[in-house]
Amino acid sequence: MAAVLIVDDEVQILRALQINLNARGYSTVTAFSGQGALEQAAKHQVDVIILDLGLPDLDGVEVIRRLRRWNEVPIVVLSARHGSDDKIQALDAGADDYVTKPFGMDELLARLRAALRRGAPGDAPIVKTDGFTVNLPAKQVTRRGVAVRLTPTEWNILELLVRNSGALVTHEEILTQVWGPGYAGETAYLRVYLAQLRRKLEVDPGNPRHLLTETGLGYRFQE
Repeated sequence: MAAVLIVDDEVQILRALQINLNARGYSTVTAFSGQGALEQAAKHQVDVIILDLGLPDLDGVEVIRRLRRWNEVPIVVLSARHGSDDKIQALDAGADDYVTKPFGMDELLARLRAALRRGAPGDAPIVKTDGFTVNLPAKQVTRRGVAVRLTPTEWNILELLVRNSGALVTHEEILTQVWGPGYAGETAYLRVYLAQLRRKLEVDPGNPRHLLTETGLGYRFQE
């Protein structure tokens, strides 16, 4: 059963989509705002996102950009914006498909099936370092062939860093995606959890080679 995150501030459309998708065997998660979409995507492992662009807080294109910093889940835009510039911006930001309102349910379902095929498990990478291996599809870490037990929070932090391999991920981005926007200033949380991850994964936790601190800014994963 594929899980779909539906993001739309029009309650009638959101409920209609939810009812139709549930009736066809999909499980659904909903959000009414851009920030809500980011929070739900961080909390739930969804297989595809249906995203409206005209949201009350963040523009949908900005939501796509933020999602693409750490998440490769297929995104199907469902929007009343018909202009070619809107479509280009959404697709350039990382959307996989674009459907305009009003729409036919059969067409939307076909687009969803196509997006799910493109984003099927197995496309996500397995990342190997000299000390440990991160299997993103299986949500598993091994060290010298032995599975390493991570808490859900440790895994969420590690996955976010690994999916942004080589790039700085700021304190605020990690805290917002893992704990929610109310924790954006709680950098002490990160110090504790990064120390735990280093003890479990790094050969020399005091001199990490893969889970690196960018002082005053955030953290970076280096293969």
